[in-house]
Amino acid sequence: MDEEIRGYYETGIEAERLGQGYSRVELERTKEILGRYLPSQPMHVLDVGGGPGVYAEWLAEQGHVVRLVDAMPLHVEQALERAQGRFTAVLGDARELEEADGSYDVVLLFGPLYHLLEREERLTALREARRVLRRGGLVAVAAISRFASLLDGLFNRYLGDPKFWPIVERDLDDGQHRSASGYFTTAFFHHPDELADEVESAGFTLDGLYGVEGPGWLLIERDDSYDDILRVAAAVEREPSVIGTSSHLLAIGRKD
Repeated sequence: MDEEIRGYYETGIEAERLGQGYSRVELERTKEILGRYLPSQPMHVLDVGGGPGVYAEWLAEQGHVVRLVDAMPLHVEQALERAQGRFTAVLGDARELEEADGSYDVVLLFGPLYHLLEREERLTALREARRVLRRGGLVAVAAISRFASLLDGLFNRYLGDPKFWPIVERDLDDGQHRSASGYFTTAFFHHPDELADEVESAGFTLDGLYGVEGPGWLLIERDDSYDDILRVAAAVEREPSVIGTSSHLLAIGRKD
């Protein structure tokens, strides 16, 4: 892993992120969308890049058998503490999984594609997910939207910072996000069409491409806005002209 990326996550920032600010919308909406696709009977789930285990815990509580894989030792340690025996967690690389062919019903990739900067690296991770899925299995792939920095800058009033605007311009040009002055870390930001193409190029049938937060996340600081934000996000979640306004995209694919 790139040392800058490693240093960013070694701060422990992911431990509480999904419970704060507009990330609460990301968490609730991701669970709601994924929940539509999960059958009621227990599934074997591989959570690749699962971080401190927020989604793994949620799935384990529903009765699924969950194994988390993450490249960060801190995340694995935090996930095991959260698990309390309800799911397993190990170190691993999304591009070279140790799991056997066809051994899972569901694979989550909620994070690895953020930091695989080249298309071929991302396709490798997606193909590894496909390899370990059984036939008919489900993959759920998260990506950061191409327009995330632009809108986050608007939300946080960063756009006037002369160090920030060049980051936005590069993000919009080619999706290659480069950190400066604490604005996230090295990453790749997907255009929605690009994410759909990569999932299909890896051999999956694309069942759905969703904008997670919708455009309403920009109002999260308004006390009475939360329910309306969720309603708006659901209303336009698959509208091609709008889904890029979400900070995160979610693709659902199947292995035929």
